[in-house]
Amino acid sequence: MPVRCTIGVDVGTSSSKGVLVDESGSILAQATRGHEVSRPRTGWVEMDGAVWWEEFVSITRELLAEVPDAEVTGVGVSGMGPCVLLGDADGTPVRPAILYGVDTRAGAQITAMTDELGVPELTRVGGSVLTSQAGGPKIVWIREEDPEAWARARRLFMPASFLALRLTGAYVLDHQSASQVSPLYDIEAERWHAPWWERFAAPLEAPALQWAGDIAGTVTAAAAAQTGIPEGVPVITGTIDAWTEAVSVGAHGAGDLMLMYGTTMFLVATVEETLRTPSMWTTAGAFAGTRNLAGGLSTSGALTAWLKDVTGSDYPQLLAEAETSGPGARGLLMLPYFAGERTPIQDPDARGVIAGLTLEHGRGDLYRAALEATALGVRHNVETMRQAGADIRRIVAVGGGTQGRLWLQVVSDVTGLVQEVPAITIGASYGAAFLAAGAVADTPPAIADWNPVTDTIAPDPALRDTYDALFDRYLRLYAGTADVAHELAAAQKHTAPDLAQP
Repeated sequence: MPVRCTIGVDVGTSSSKGVLVDESGSILAQATRGHEVSRPRTGWVEMDGAVWWEEFVSITRELLAEVPDAEVTGVGVSGMGPCVLLGDADGTPVRPAILYGVDTRAGAQITAMTDELGVPELTRVGGSVLTSQAGGPKIVWIREEDPEAWARARRLFMPASFLALRLTGAYVLDHQSASQVSPLYDIEAERWHAPWWERFAAPLEAPALQWAGDIAGTVTAAAAAQTGIPEGVPVITGTIDAWTEAVSVGAHGAGDLMLMYGTTMFLVATVEETLRTPSMWTTAGAFAGTRNLAGGLSTSGALTAWLKDVTGSDYPQLLAEAETSGPGARGLLMLPYFAGERTPIQDPDARGVIAGLTLEHGRGDLYRAALEATALGVRHNVETMRQAGADIRRIVAVGGGTQGRLWLQVVSDVTGLVQEVPAITIGASYGAAFLAAGAVADTPPAIADWNPVTDTIAPDPALRDTYDALFDRYLRLYAGTADVAHELAAAQKHTAPDLAQP
């Protein structure tokens, strides 16, 4: 007997993941395709957009092969962002996609656009100042630095919208993603800001705007032949992975904060009104009329993976040794800015620092310091959000990093926050499947039924003084080393490009 289900696929920084989910929220099949980004120069992070579709096709065929009696009723798409992938009039990419805030190449364009438009007007229209996270300066960078590609470019995509195009032929982008193509989106009017689109993005055609769970179109015959998904199945517009992850755990109500433990750490606070602060990102939400204050660390899982590689260890070893190291990592303090930093310092030229090293320290101490560094970064973001007016009352954890209890406990201890952990933490692909189910159901499902909270992580009050003191040192260490870090970053930009290769 056919099993009615939805497919959700998310294109992430280090992999694409897909799930096949039935009407009760049970996962029937999962598939993953690992990939690497390209770092052709220091500060550049790119990816071939064609890979997104190739992996989608491969994933959906694997999912459907695992469950031959699946009756697919809807398709959900999601992806990292904000990315800038430019395509020609047919949607064929004209160059690799420039990724989100970890790509810091557009510094000159950020400065020029800010000087021209002014901070007050930028924040009035778009909600945020321009940073490495903003899509607009990256569009201008392509126009100025890659004129051959620009001459062929006619359309703007992110991973979810590129998949929607290939599946349905619809050229759409969701409001949340559009709000991060700063400064080209009007946050209050919820539409493209025509004067600035014409000034900075023409002759690109502005994509039609929809909300994440809206139906973009239906699977075409050509897409059905490639993917195995039947022709005519509805496909949602989708959105950026962090927001789809928030949906997957029900963390999108006023007062909610989602912590996404992934290659980078992402935070999304849902607020009752538009909040503006130069330290964070003001965005539209996944659903009509909602607003977010968002932030992101440039490294988290990327930092722990780096330590695993350079020490030649595996995660179980490192976690066990970090547990033994204990709170404070035996006097080590790390700044996690190994790829610059996004919020709240907005410093692409920040660099990693490990302070307090002695000959007695080992890899477990380093790993513990890395976990604490990301936790200190989360605390810095949370405190900045609260200072801006965000009333954070509930924190939900999601993503691959939630599989390790130690990391969760360190974050709770450092921040003083209780974290809720739901039954399913695979994140954006599951959220995309849920959005698709809601789009096609007569009675949309509730995420609390699909994915209930099964664990809570409470901070240890005995560690409050320890981590209060460490947080103070964390702030002072950045202030005291920033000048030297910036000089080193400048030197790195003039070294051979292969310095930046993975």
